[in-house]
Amino acid sequence: MKYLVRDKIFAIGDDYWIEDEQGRHAFLVDGKAMRLRDTLELKDPDGQVLITLRQKMFSLRDSMTIERNERPLASIRRKRLSLLRNHYRVTLVEGTELDVSGRILDREFTVEYDGELLAHISRQWFHVRETYAVNVVREDADAALLVAVAVCVIRMAEREREG
Repeated sequence: MKYLVRDKIFAIGDDYWIEDEQGRHAFLVDGKAMRLRDTLELKDPDGQVLITLRQKMFSLRDSMTIERNERPLASIRRKRLSLLRNHYRVTLVEGTELDVSGRILDREFTVEYDGELLAHISRQWFHVRETYAVNVVREDADAALLVAVAVCVIRMAEREREG
């Protein structure tokens, strides 16, 4: 299942719909203004909060946390940086680790678990400017989590670039 995401819409205080391949509203990204730290909520079409994304403040390395039902679900940290590819590690609370690698700023990267592709993020599927897709490959994968991971690593990579 592919989800259509528009770039440059994740400013704090902004709300935005992520659509599925058929153009139906799949997730609402709700940017929370007036918070001490960068916070986004990913909601279902009925307004239920599925995932909360938070930037960790005052940490030595830039990281974000993903919460579900107000409890920690995962943390994301930059693993290593090379000239061509970025690498991030998503550590779920039960210990599972997902690897995110590719050209994050170009919106061409993958999310894998133990070498198995879970999601592919790409601009190639759409000809609309400032748009990319999150293609969730496995039917049993947590689509909300994978969309949240994509949003997080893009925000983190952009912050690193800004310096």
